[in-house]
Amino acid sequence: MKRQKSFSGDGPILYLVPTPIGNLEDMTFRSVRILQEVDIIYAEDTRVSGKLLHHYDIHKPLKSYHEHNKYEMTSEIISYLKEGKNIGLISDAGMPLLSDPGFEIVKKAREEDFKVVTLPGSNALLTGLVTSGIEVIPFTFLGFLDSKKAKRIATLEELKYREETLVFYEAPHRLQSLLEDLFAVFGDRLISITRELSKTFEEIIHGYISECLKLEELKGEMVIIVKGYVKEDLSTDSLSIVSQVDYFIDGGLSKTDAMKKVSQMTGIPKNKIYQDYLEKKIK
Repeated sequence: MKRQKSFSGDGPILYLVPTPIGNLEDMTFRSVRILQEVDIIYAEDTRVSGKLLHHYDIHKPLKSYHEHNKYEMTSEIISYLKEGKNIGLISDAGMPLLSDPGFEIVKKAREEDFKVVTLPGSNALLTGLVTSGIEVIPFTFLGFLDSKKAKRIATLEELKYREETLVFYEAPHRLQSLLEDLFAVFGDRLISITRELSKTFEEIIHGYISECLKLEELKGEMVIIVKGYVKEDLSTDSLSIVSQVDYFIDGGLSKTDAMKKVSQMTGIPKNKIYQDYLEKKIK
């Protein structure tokens, strides 16, 4: 067992410093001070981070630490820590390590008994979650799912009956594919899509997956919040059943086959789906 007294005694520190996810005013006073005091700063993209440092008049050596050089740079950072230098690690936006590089250096620094101090600050995951209107606790963060459809579907199948809120990141050009896969595997659940967080065009979209399938092409990286599995909802939410049946009919299935598909997905008897579907359509 190891215990870290972060601010007791001497010794170099590896600082994990969150950066704004859009609005530069979200940089904390402490984060600016720490970056002004460290000896070297490592960033995922030095071009992006260089603009941030320039904005806050921070003049420190800036080096790249990204997915393709993380092992080489980990050794370099450890060497600097052994020399007694304080290091700052930042991401392009938000908290380091969350769908960003950095885990390897934190793990290695811990193994070498160097102090690792994380500063609180901007984070798209938590910002999107708490503004979603969907249960906040418990939740599971999955980050970006695999870009290959088969692997993405397989992951969603594993998550299908998880009762906690699920949180994903997604790029704009893959949003439609993700929504289609979510609908096919999960059915019609409550969902929140937040984009351009803290920026001028920030938008929060709240509704059901079936509704979001009709969205126009959106811009900006997304935080996707999906309501967890609730067995009771599947047996009482007739609107959800109708939306699912109509979705598969629009996709080319006959009404009978669409109802059979929804029955297989939800576990609801086919005659119950037929009854609810007809009642809603008559209304």
